Amino acid sequence: MPAGELLSMIVTTTNDVADHSITAYLGVVRGIVVRSPSISQGFTGGLQSIFGGNIDAFTQVCEEARREAFDRMVGHAQQIGADAVMGMRYDATEFTQHASEVLAYGTAVRLAVMGTAGDATGLPGEPVFIQ
Repeated sequence: MPAGELLSMIVTTTNDVADHSITAYLGVVRGIVVRSPSISQGFTGGLQSIFGGNIDAFTQVCEEARREAFDRMVGHAQQIGADAVMGMRYDATEFTQHASEVLAYGTAVRLAVMGTAGDATGLPGEPVFIQ
């Protein structure tokens, strides 16, 4: 896998995945980003704050930070061989007046697909490992 490439991965805020069983808990994974608005975003956001309402420039900064923290968390999970991240959460902390930390975290797990009678994955309750 080339550096920086993220593969598809199940990420959920729940503690289970339908039709799957957890075969191994690999530990907590996280992605951390510290962001501040650019000069133009700060200027635009400052003007928008005068008039009230949603501040699009700051919303964009927050969304980009969340996406990058999420991608870093998934990358961390891939590095340790996880199939999924369970119990995923975000946390944000104002670092300084103009910078915020965004943390995405969860529990990395390995999964097996649970077979059902009559399908090709296995017998009822028999795990079939994801390749």
